[in-house]
Amino acid sequence: MEQAQVETKEKDSNNPPAAVSSETNHDENPIATLPTREGWSTPLILYNNCWLRSHMLTKFMLVKENFKPRHDDIILATHPKSGTTWLKALAFTIVNRSRYAFADAEHNPLLTRNPQTLVPFIGAQGGELDHLETLPSPRLLATHLPFSLLPSAVTTMDCRIVYLCREPKDGFISRWHFDNKIAQGAKIDLNTAFTMFCEGCSPFGPFWDHYLQYWKESLQRPQEVRFLRYEEIVSDPLKVVRDLAGFLGVPFTEEEERSGVDQEMVRLCSFKALSSLDINRNGGVERAEGKIFIRYSALFRQGKTGDWVNHMSKDMGEKLDRLVEDKFKGSGLKF
Repeated sequence: MEQAQVETKEKDSNNPPAAVSSETNHDENPIATLPTREGWSTPLILYNNCWLRSHMLTKFMLVKENFKPRHDDIILATHPKSGTTWLKALAFTIVNRSRYAFADAEHNPLLTRNPQTLVPFIGAQGGELDHLETLPSPRLLATHLPFSLLPSAVTTMDCRIVYLCREPKDGFISRWHFDNKIAQGAKIDLNTAFTMFCEGCSPFGPFWDHYLQYWKESLQRPQEVRFLRYEEIVSDPLKVVRDLAGFLGVPFTEEEERSGVDQEMVRLCSFKALSSLDINRNGGVERAEGKIFIRYSALFRQGKTGDWVNHMSKDMGEKLDRLVEDKFKGSGLKF
């Protein structure tokens, strides 16, 4: 595999400098002053201590100031490659189950559209801020942004947030595979990707800051913020679906549970069912103003846990485990 050349404006990649605020008074484009690093499929720029893809930076910078949350918004927040597609499918089906028949391919959007398009990302992928203003309430939205880059009104408006993360070793491997699938040029080799990931340099990283921000928010506001692990859905999807329905304010009735509505929902949104649909096998979407075409099939790799052992050495696994233990020490968050 061809190794991607890693270039950086930083003197020490292990200790990246603090990002320059977007409010910096600069005669030129203030973005030009921000630390930049190559290596992943597209360059990353460090903005307010979060690494964001260069072609999306401007849009994401506007979210904190211009996104207007509503009190009945439901926001699905995920660290990338943690089961975003699965969570979107489940949440969409849960809140819309009275509108669509499960097996009705003509009317159930989940059977003809990828879940990523059904729940727009705030500021991206069908979620341009002006467009979000036109959507009827309650809105079902998504984001990969850390909590610190969302507007403070998300807290004051008591929006419900469902956060999904993944065991970091599996999350890293999924990230590495995905980026190499969408890479337009040289692919990033495993060792380079692993080094950058452990330094905190990955899309929407550092991953530990991302996890901890939502974890702490869930401890402070458990009625509004639900913290989930990918492994929980894999282990007991029916329990998660029932819990989510209650949290989202649309619990299953006794009749629905007796008739197996919740079980059918789990089946419809399963990895096997979603990955076999024609739209997810053959469809795709353009990104970066048409420069990147991402096939939906790239979103469905294995859907398993523990796959990291098939790619990472024991030493790499132990190193990442030590890093996780150190970063999460004292927080109560464990994997």
